[in-house]
Amino acid sequence: MSRLRLAVVAMLAAVLLTPVTQASASPQLGLVRDTWRSFTAMTVPATGLPADNIGGALDPATRARYTSPTNIGAYLWSAVAAEDLGVISHRELVSRVRTTLSSVARLPRHAASGQFYNWYDPATLALLHTWPEDGSVVYPFASSVDNAWMAAALMVVGNAVPEVRSQARNLLAPMDFAFYYDVAARGPDVPAGLMRGGFWDAAPPAPQCSLPGNYTGAGPEVFYTCHTYGSFASETRMITYVAISLGQVPAAHYFAPWRTFPDTCDWGWQEQKPAGRFVDHLGVPVFEGSYTYRGLKFVPTWGGDMFEELMPDLFVPEVAWGRDSWARQHSVYVRGQIEHGLNDAKYGYWGFSPSSNPDGGYREYGVDVMGLDTPGYTSDQERTSVDVGFEGCRDSQPLPAAYGDGVVTPHAVVLALPYQPRAAATELAKLRRDFDSYGPGGYYDAIAVRSGKVAKRYLALDQGMIMGALGNLLGDNVLRDAFTRGGPENRLRPVMAMEEFNLPRHQ
Repeated sequence: MSRLRLAVVAMLAAVLLTPVTQASASPQLGLVRDTWRSFTAMTVPATGLPADNIGGALDPATRARYTSPTNIGAYLWSAVAAEDLGVISHRELVSRVRTTLSSVARLPRHAASGQFYNWYDPATLALLHTWPEDGSVVYPFASSVDNAWMAAALMVVGNAVPEVRSQARNLLAPMDFAFYYDVAARGPDVPAGLMRGGFWDAAPPAPQCSLPGNYTGAGPEVFYTCHTYGSFASETRMITYVAISLGQVPAAHYFAPWRTFPDTCDWGWQEQKPAGRFVDHLGVPVFEGSYTYRGLKFVPTWGGDMFEELMPDLFVPEVAWGRDSWARQHSVYVRGQIEHGLNDAKYGYWGFSPSSNPDGGYREYGVDVMGLDTPGYTSDQERTSVDVGFEGCRDSQPLPAAYGDGVVTPHAVVLALPYQPRAAATELAKLRRDFDSYGPGGYYDAIAVRSGKVAKRYLALDQGMIMGALGNLLGDNVLRDAFTRGGPENRLRPVMAMEEFNLPRHQ
């Protein structure tokens, strides 16, 4: 185990050595065991598919009656992490993964592209046409990023669990991410395109915007989202990683999404005026831009949250493969979140990412000024926003006099552990000490730190990020090693090594 991992284990002692239940008997893995318990409670035993979420008491009656490709993928990679850390046996891992993959093989999917739809019933495997919570109509939709998480999970289990390798590869083989690839999205003079957000089989009703087409020519016409994913420092870069790794799009596509948008008034709607320059990579003009917040230079995510910044890093060793890019970025980005929570908004806590809303439902949270989007994701319930302006194009607005009821989520803090280990370990201990934030499935999903309200439920996505981060940290990169064998190592790593972000080597 590396020095970093040993140091983090030591710093996490206050958190990991205090399991909530007697079943969490292995002292340094208390959080891992409890988090895994939430997955076993979320999962329908007969199908092996996890629900999207479950109530904080882990009562099976509170399982959501819907699931997604991302949720299923999160359960699969979490099972690999649980086995590697000794929480479940290898026999149990094989049994669970076999059951899940057998059910995945029975899920309806888009025939021509091999892509899965967004919502299924985890008990019956039926494609949802009616939303179980309110009876509203669901129009079947294939999401490019949700399918990327499913593909990543299939790549992980295919390499990590030899007994299911053929099952996993047979499910992955038909998945064609070129189906989303709009080669002309950046214009005729740019030799690489962007990924669409997804597609419907049939034209969705207004107000949804859709574009008929078929980028591969295989099968009938579909109806694409009107947006492409143009921001690279986002969780949606996982689509790029998977598609390049599978050899389905050219390596130049890595450089097509924007790092920041350019520094002219044509792009003056973005959060702040970036500092940067155009460089050429594989014939693609890349504006290597950066933002500044509280003296820190970084590449912004779309909304300013930790999920966008660090979830793809669970699978791709971005720091090792991007020595002049992501290695300069991740630690500084986490520091910006800490600065916001402790010294700017003065919540006394930090860790902002989309999560359950303590007042009910789900919401995006982030650090507004650290995102590209001008409205941005905000860090509090009152939606306190910041507009620092765009020099020469848009005037700044007065900075907030104060922030409201900030909402933090434990999964954001766990993702930060490799990059700011002491601060993250301290934060996890504070959240557990100061709030009713921990239950039988580990940390509850979100905490409003001024009112003390806690969203007492567990989400498969957010628990999957916790399991993945701890699996890599305590298990010597178990998910990264499993994901990167083969295509990622051969196709993705060389292109990642080409880039240098417009960031100092040391901040």
